[in-house]
Amino acid sequence: MENTVNIFLFGKKYSVPDNLTIMRAMEYAGYQLKRGCGCRNGFCGACATIYRIAGDRELKACLACQTKVEDNMYIATLPFFPLVKQVYDIEKIGPTEQIMMQLYPEIYACIGCNACTKACTQELNVMQYIAYAQRGEYEKCAEESFDCVMCGVCSSRCPAGISHPQVAMLARRLNGKYIAPKCDHLEKRVEEINEGTFNKLIEDLMGKPIDEIKELYNNREIEK
Repeated sequence: MENTVNIFLFGKKYSVPDNLTIMRAMEYAGYQLKRGCGCRNGFCGACATIYRIAGDRELKACLACQTKVEDNMYIATLPFFPLVKQVYDIEKIGPTEQIMMQLYPEIYACIGCNACTKACTQELNVMQYIAYAQRGEYEKCAEESFDCVMCGVCSSRCPAGISHPQVAMLARRLNGKYIAPKCDHLEKRVEEINEGTFNKLIEDLMGKPIDEIKELYNNREIEK
């Protein structure tokens, strides 16, 4: 017999093995996941989840594919969060402080409560990268927000109504387009990909175990 825990999915009680992630526990309980499951390995941000352990007042946020179930865990998923996404042409805007005021003026209403940082499923310093965006320091904002998976949990906790992931995306686009050094071989590499130069290499990678792929990625040569 497997060790089991009691969890509550959308208010309904289920008994599930204690070694499952929230996502696997939902499937074990009979839920067919068609949305909010994405990559299943922790970096697409599709499975944003909120939960509370019975007897604990703290409401916590996580990604369902990364987080193991606990006994008396009350769970609700957020497979989509309605962020404010402004429309702009990256060719017609520049890395000025005014562009943030124009597109995302709500960032200047930040009260510094730090609820966004506390809620972040990636443990990013969200309030800090918003501060960089306020000052027009887009390179710093891009670096600080680089691992954002745009799950939207930070925005769900924000009293100022800031769409933090979209602010960060704009900062990274401005940084990549106008601030970061140009990568001289990028266009050539894109052409090689389109020509199928790396098809065999990609097929070989797809056949490797995940641990070996992680090792190759972590030890890759990075352009300075």
